[in-house]
Amino acid sequence: MNGAMHIAVVIPAFRVSRHILGVISGIGPEISSVYVVDDACPEGSGKLVREQCSDPRVTVLFHEANSGVGGATISGYRRAIREGADIVVKLDGDGQMEPAYIPMLITPIVNGLADYTKGNRFYYLEGVQQMPLARLLGNAALSFIAKFSTGYWDIFDPTNGFTAVHAKVLERLPLDKIDRRYFFESDMLFRLNTIRAVVMDVPLSARYADEVSNLKIFRSIPEFTRKHVRNSLKRIFYNYYLRDFSVMSLELLLGCLALFMGVSFGSIAWMKSVRTGIVATSGTVMLAALPTLAGIQLILSFLAADSGNVPKVPLHKRL
Repeated sequence: MNGAMHIAVVIPAFRVSRHILGVISGIGPEISSVYVVDDACPEGSGKLVREQCSDPRVTVLFHEANSGVGGATISGYRRAIREGADIVVKLDGDGQMEPAYIPMLITPIVNGLADYTKGNRFYYLEGVQQMPLARLLGNAALSFIAKFSTGYWDIFDPTNGFTAVHAKVLERLPLDKIDRRYFFESDMLFRLNTIRAVVMDVPLSARYADEVSNLKIFRSIPEFTRKHVRNSLKRIFYNYYLRDFSVMSLELLLGCLALFMGVSFGSIAWMKSVRTGIVATSGTVMLAALPTLAGIQLILSFLAADSGNVPKVPLHKRL
């Protein structure tokens, strides 16, 4: 399927000694290189692979200190690029992701339809039913927030770590700036949007057995929300005020201004009414309501236009 393309797989390894050998054994012949990155794993996952895995495609990289799933993945990315990979797949070592799905994951990139693909565990009802309730609710909440912060309104399941990326696109990402911890996948999407890369969901099922996830969804929501807000502001500034200024830019600017004025005036009038006991006049209510409603309408118009501004032409083809 991939012809002469060099497909590499990066496996960040931390507390996955029970599953890592099985994951590697499931990787098909379409893969040219496998990079296992031992992220200072206390279980010695990298040493286990080096001693017990005879697959000649496998290279084990070691971190002296733990750098997080993002840091481990980026180390693998750099090595894969240096050794001439055309497409780089990220595959977790905990056994949740089926290596047999790799051809499905990379096909849109091979066919020139996307720059970056990711799994979507929510597409098939059977997969959703198998997902633990805490993960289901947490991922759904984070997915909704991520749509706005990344600008990819047509994707879901942003924390899914089963991904593939074209090396030409990877080379243009500021790898040193991408989050090193569990926000890595979401931050990657934000960075991809800033270079106008095409991202595509690939419906894939996940397996849930005895593996232990190091990501605690509900504990992560406050941190993830803060980082999503930061990325949202950056994305809007980059795309609509620094690189371009359009009707959408005016809609957002005027909408926020009108909403602020309406809410501020209404709040002041309401507090005055409470303090004096005098009911606000209909004119006062209208002066608060009109800019508030106009602001909401302008912001909704901006969101509608922004949702249609998802990149459509793959970056690696333009390059």
